[in-house]
Amino acid sequence: MPPFPTIPLLHAAYAAGLDPRAVVAEAYRRLAAIDDPGIFIALVPEGAVRDAAAALPPFDPVSRPLWGIPFAVKDNIDVAGLPTTAACPDFAYTPVETAPAVARLLAAGAILIGKTNLDQFATGLVGLRTPYPAPRNAIDPAYVPGGSSSGSAVAVAHGIVTFAIGTDTAGSGRVPAGLNNVVGLKPSLGAISTRGMLPACRTLDTLSVFAGTVADADAAFRVMAGPDGADPWSRALPVASVPAGLPPGLRLGVPDAASLRFGGDGLSEAAFAATVADLEELAGAAAPVDFAPMFAVSGLLYDGPWVAERYAAIRPVMETRPDILHPTTRAVIGAADRHSAADAFAGLYRLAELRRAADALWDYVDVLAVPTYPRPQTCAAVRADPIGPNSELGTYTNFVNLLDWCALAVPGHERADGFPSGVTLLAPRGHDGLLAALGARLHAVAAPRIGAGTLPVPAAEAGAARAKPGEIELVVVGAHLSGLPLNRELTERGARYLRAAETGPDYRLHVLPGGPPQRPGLLRVVEGGGGPIETEVWALAPAAFGAFVAGIPAPLGIGTVRLADGTAPKGFLVEAAGIDGATDITRFSGWRRYIASHAAAQRSHTDVVADVADRDSKE
Repeated sequence: MPPFPTIPLLHAAYAAGLDPRAVVAEAYRRLAAIDDPGIFIALVPEGAVRDAAAALPPFDPVSRPLWGIPFAVKDNIDVAGLPTTAACPDFAYTPVETAPAVARLLAAGAILIGKTNLDQFATGLVGLRTPYPAPRNAIDPAYVPGGSSSGSAVAVAHGIVTFAIGTDTAGSGRVPAGLNNVVGLKPSLGAISTRGMLPACRTLDTLSVFAGTVADADAAFRVMAGPDGADPWSRALPVASVPAGLPPGLRLGVPDAASLRFGGDGLSEAAFAATVADLEELAGAAAPVDFAPMFAVSGLLYDGPWVAERYAAIRPVMETRPDILHPTTRAVIGAADRHSAADAFAGLYRLAELRRAADALWDYVDVLAVPTYPRPQTCAAVRADPIGPNSELGTYTNFVNLLDWCALAVPGHERADGFPSGVTLLAPRGHDGLLAALGARLHAVAAPRIGAGTLPVPAAEAGAARAKPGEIELVVVGAHLSGLPLNRELTERGARYLRAAETGPDYRLHVLPGGPPQRPGLLRVVEGGGGPIETEVWALAPAAFGAFVAGIPAPLGIGTVRLADGTAPKGFLVEAAGIDGATDITRFSGWRRYIASHAAAQRSHTDVVADVADRDSKE
């Protein structure tokens, strides 16, 4: 078993003859050596896990992409034959059916080790609200492990398992990842079935993934993702593959000065600044963003009626056996008594207002980068105040699910004292692939190691800049370019960015008459009678390609575009008759350069008009 069992390292070892039963034995040996009784609530007996490994069919990582990969599951998710406790022993039951998401992992060849500890009923971000021994932070036991998915994060950080499944309602899949120096993937809501998961807030819950690398987290996510007709919260979301590269013009946002909160911790503030500097090296300067709407959304989660949804999830316990709950869990969920049904509707109305304000930022930002948590909290601080430090840990996580955004927590630069720090990347629903592309690159350049070990973070895979089997390549030249207004028509259909490319020398670019908005028209002319035009190539599934093409208005259409890289994908072209009255802008070599020049000219004109008006007013 490698120092940290990433999927590529394990699969390379299996291809060379490693027996998966040896990996199982090493996982249990590591667990015993760590001697932390708080990580797992229920372990599958080692002999049974060895038998499961021996029963795997011949090694085939194509049909079973998780063949021989050890994993763990948070103990509020059902696995047939293992008790589900939600860290409340008197509530425990033994399910007869495995949660569909977990069943998909098993069918893909993954090997289950056991079920992990958590903040009781997934209510908390500290990892200490459990009647069992609390897991120890994998980096420094003086600090909390984070919650609620505490055991899942710690198991991955120690390399006991390659990945672990957690849940995320308000940051439970991100805060423990940041505190234990691993990756935490919080997918778009509905992308993974939550059937078989004990809910915290059913409208906000999702399964999450902890892993040592972004690629491993993404691999597990894609196995689990997919609609479930028996789950009313499941959605048929287009989950795009990870782009081969970062789209040109990617627009980053970070909290502005007034929105940065570190609790006075200069070490955490410096580590975040260093990680943002790496991000800007990867994708360009980040724009400051006012987080006031997002912080207002966070206020609705526990100080608003959503706490009543937690009450509804365990209503029989709250109304008949509240004494079986951890005291802090009972106090938090018991606050639901303060809210009426009218309050619930008022909260929904307020959320709609705030969501409109928060979503407006996606008009000028593609990805937000925030601290995963303001500063680490010690176990002593949480024992002295069970509520305050927990609330602070959720500063940059509590609003995300309420706003229906996706998120990826990635380790960044360590603090000067060696404790991990990290960022969480945020994007609108369905942009999980974009976050993975950026997150993998950031992880590779910013973080010195995986988890609690010494294995360096592997370089981000460049990926294939060509469509995969079953995909169709599409060339775009105008407002569908990344970062421009119509790009969402691609990303919302699950398109993934492949590459930037120029056309051959036999194309001319025009601004078509009519509008606003301005529309480009790419026309093929006599060979050599044009010039190279900058384009982007995206990949879509056939059904998504068909739906996209159906909405293209005349005189535009889809034809074959010859690119300078020797490929000939389908792409936007204009009919010859459509350029009557059009303006030829071939000299700009692309739409981005044209609109930049056009905007500069408009600004110059506005300045001249203002100068004249100012002069006239003085005369």
